[in-house]
Amino acid sequence: METSPGPWIGALRHSHDHLQTLVEPLDLGQLQQRSYCSEWSIAQVVSHLGSQAEIWSLFLDVGLTGQEPPGQDKFGPIWAGWNAKDPQAQAADGLRADEATLERFESLNPDQRARLRLRVFGTDADATGLARMRLGEHAIHTWDVAVALDPSATVAPDAVSLLIDTLGQLAGWVGKPDGRHRTLRIWTSDPERHFVLRTGTDVTMTAADGDDGPPDLRLPAEALIRLVYGRLDPAHTPPVEDGGVDLDELRQLFPGL
Repeated sequence: METSPGPWIGALRHSHDHLQTLVEPLDLGQLQQRSYCSEWSIAQVVSHLGSQAEIWSLFLDVGLTGQEPPGQDKFGPIWAGWNAKDPQAQAADGLRADEATLERFESLNPDQRARLRLRVFGTDADATGLARMRLGEHAIHTWDVAVALDPSATVAPDAVSLLIDTLGQLAGWVGKPDGRHRTLRIWTSDPERHFVLRTGTDVTMTAADGDDGPPDLRLPAEALIRLVYGRLDPAHTPPVEDGGVDLDELRQLFPGL
């Protein structure tokens, strides 16, 4: 896994720029169009990224100053403020807030990157960890917008090349075990990775060396990332080699964020 914050922040820049290119030309009717997130319009996805940008800016503050991380009492008013905006303001203000927080990431000097530390979402995060969490959210929600406008859209390759190595921890966190015991070998392409997915009373996905036999499932890394994030429905599934694996069962294991 990439441990330097630079590549993660660079991928965040590319994701923001792509989102901006997608959203700025849209009229009111298009902003109100449903995104891939069934309960959110395109404007509401951008609004969510804007509200989260404000929260990530708070994380940067406390990570650099050693204060206590903000809690739900701080988040609620931020979300309420964004929910009260009209669709055009949600989109325009969301892009501006996202840019502002991204510029804060980009402006961190080497000393700040080295000393940034905070406890967030139950884990100890440094500058790389904070950028990594933000990229996972940002790249996937940018896809939520992109695929509503172009059904062939995929998650950005530079984000995929980084996020693929974070899936083990995420799968254990978001996976919903169904009680069925499985051990599946999963291989990806672009980039090539090997994983073992185990289910039963919990869900785990660990890196493997690929020497323990042929894969039970082979698919693009981009598609595996979307599977774990709950975004690999049949209409947006590329050709895969499933070896008899029931993809619908795997989709139920990962209902999404």
